Amino acid sequence: MSRILLGVSGGVAAYKALELVRLASAAGHSLRVVQTPTSRRFVGPASFAALTGAPVLASEFERDPARGAFPGQRPPEHEPLGHLELVANADVYVIAPATANTIAKLAHGLADNLLGSCALAATCPLVLAPAMNNRMYEHPATQANLRALAERGVVVVEPDTGRLASHGEQGVGRLAEPARILAVCEATLAGAGGEVAASDGSAAVASGADRRWGDLKVLVTAGGTREPIDSVRFLGNSSSGRMGLALASAAMARGAQVTVVAANVALAPVPGAVWCEVATAAELQQACEREFPACDVLLMAAAVADFRPKAAREGKIKKHEHARLELELEPTADVLAGLSGRRRNGQTLVGFAAEHGPDGLAQAERKLRDKRLDALVVNDISRADIGFGAEHNEVAILTARGRDQIPRAAKHVIAEAILDTVARLRAEH
Repeated sequence: MSRILLGVSGGVAAYKALELVRLASAAGHSLRVVQTPTSRRFVGPASFAALTGAPVLASEFERDPARGAFPGQRPPEHEPLGHLELVANADVYVIAPATANTIAKLAHGLADNLLGSCALAATCPLVLAPAMNNRMYEHPATQANLRALAERGVVVVEPDTGRLASHGEQGVGRLAEPARILAVCEATLAGAGGEVAASDGSAAVASGADRRWGDLKVLVTAGGTREPIDSVRFLGNSSSGRMGLALASAAMARGAQVTVVAANVALAPVPGAVWCEVATAAELQQACEREFPACDVLLMAAAVADFRPKAAREGKIKKHEHARLELELEPTADVLAGLSGRRRNGQTLVGFAAEHGPDGLAQAERKLRDKRLDALVVNDISRADIGFGAEHNEVAILTARGRDQIPRAAKHVIAEAILDTVARLRAEH
């Protein structure tokens, strides 16, 4: 995986940088951290060192015991200049949070601390995630600085809107969620991000979005449906919704407008996405039929029940009243096939199939044809280390031109591969 240099500047949101380190480490990336002296008032270096397994620096005059090397990398024999060696080894340099003060310094080429010196010396991509009060973020000086940085190729992850650090205040300026920042870093490394959108001079110029996705509306289904047996029991499946949410986050990072139809998902909603909660296959069908006509891309990641009890019992079925209980099941509607039959020109449909064992791909190829899909993502649920509920997955992406095998990786990495396939399919038509 990649080597990520993380710069942490002094703001309340510095604590979120710890979560960014955790997510990036879990995804297999190697990290080093540099801090501004002020940031250490919010989060101490010991926390970052424990998560990264590497020394944390705040000054060019500190000796680096690792001599600029990242975890897993052999240090050089000599004592290099720290700010030069760190960025020379990094594949991407992300500053999160980036305060108004740090942004102003970077825009004007100042290097009065290690974080700024690394930025000036960096030849790798630079990603900024601003975080500050809304009045500071919207100030013309900050916006001018962001425009200047974007024009130089810096990728800026736009902040979220919501509750701010100042008591009782709301507005734009919340640090983007760490998962979104990581997705932008990975998209930038993969060549999918970093383009600067034209604008009227607003904050929209600073974006990690891919222009090809900026005008797209993406509909994602996530989770697993539950079909009631009685008032407390149901037929369900093991889908957690992680894959669907990874897709939604990746599409958001590329600039798309995203709607998520979430079936019994216990995970936190994707910030910025329209969120629609459903429980049963029928409710999911209704939500999809409502949202589908306006979407450009459908990512049908939810595990939808194939059968449901013909009649749910009222109240709770008592065990002592039944020596044996039989359930009569009836098939549910094939939601994806129904949507495919209503598709319009310009829509891209991606289905997901959980197959079991060696015959799974043959079954999936039939589904791809029968449901008239553009792509079908297949994972083998006979393996315990991937698929439902797991942090990782390994899939095959089937299209009319053949099959792409995506090796085992974190689900957000799989999501990027799926979106790359969607981008290719849309470019071909």
